[in-house]
Amino acid sequence: MPSVIPIPSAFAAGLVIFLAVIWDAFESIILPRRVTRRFRLTRLFYRILWTLWKAAGAVIPSRRTREALLGFFGPISLLILVGVWAIGLVLSFGLMQYGAGSAVNVTGITPGFWTDAYLSGTTFFTLGIGDVVPRSGFARFLVVAESGFGLGFLAAVIGYLPFIYGSFSKREVNISLLDSRAGSPPSAGELLRRHSDKHGEQALHKLFEEWELWSAELMESHLSYPVLAFFRSQHDNQSWISSLTAILDACALVKVGIDGTCARQADLTFAIARHAVVDLSQVFGTRPKALPIDRLPPQDLRLIRDTLARHGMKLHDGPEADAKLSELRNMYEPYVFALATYLKQSLPPWIPPKQYKDNWQTSGWASKWEKTPEAAKILADDHF
Repeated sequence: MPSVIPIPSAFAAGLVIFLAVIWDAFESIILPRRVTRRFRLTRLFYRILWTLWKAAGAVIPSRRTREALLGFFGPISLLILVGVWAIGLVLSFGLMQYGAGSAVNVTGITPGFWTDAYLSGTTFFTLGIGDVVPRSGFARFLVVAESGFGLGFLAAVIGYLPFIYGSFSKREVNISLLDSRAGSPPSAGELLRRHSDKHGEQALHKLFEEWELWSAELMESHLSYPVLAFFRSQHDNQSWISSLTAILDACALVKVGIDGTCARQADLTFAIARHAVVDLSQVFGTRPKALPIDRLPPQDLRLIRDTLARHGMKLHDGPEADAKLSELRNMYEPYVFALATYLKQSLPPWIPPKQYKDNWQTSGWASKWEKTPEAAKILADDHF
């Protein structure tokens, strides 16, 4: 069977595609650190796909359906990305076979690019059909090399997916625990109010310690594997962005001054949480932007002070305290707002909304007790 004339440009194109895909997969799966290079295939892939996905969600009137669609994006995009890498590798080896002269034995048809692409696909996915056979030494080398990369690619993906889901599950544990500690959605005012009893300072200190560690783990995992940021929480009123923001809000209030609380631990937690927010903003290219409305108008701040004072927790007052709080908020609010806007998530309130229930207090079947006046009174007594 005569060979096609070698085409160096096709071989070079295949080699470039191969190197680009392998390097991109290496940075995304194996390299455990942030990649600062501006152009990356994975980054371009997510920017395009996420823009299209958000546009599709914007036309859905039902909030619940829209949130369900956005919740599918993280897992589905991961599978699509793996498919794009696989197609790129198959295409690259097909181009290299074609550029090297299509040195294959095949019955009934003239060798060409599609025959080489078919050989590449059956080799990469280890089908072993054998109807197209490499004839030259170099063609055999390409087949052996591709089969090796195919097995290695499969092994990397098998190891990558469990790690992603393990990191997601670990992230969500503290978010779920925050439900009974700060409400749903979490709010700084409710978090401090629920820790205003005589043992509250110790519990609050421990919680800030846990969230200092959580913030560090979030930063390390999400900087190395940004796809985790697209994985949404189980409940629509919870998210990693809202939880992180609520903790930053609470730390800011403690830093402004609450008598008898853990100011030093609040400093440490605020520092690492703010670090995580800024670094993640850089990864997603979300420049800080001013909020369209004030998340903490003066009347809400006064309500927080009055409520905490009734529960024995005095928040420092006056122009100096207000100026310090404003300065602290400016250090993180523009970043979390830009991230939340990009990821189509919402920021938490500073005080809980009226007549709401924690997630643990509700059920999908709305039990009779939940509708009784006694339940309403318990909820009213237990909130702002």
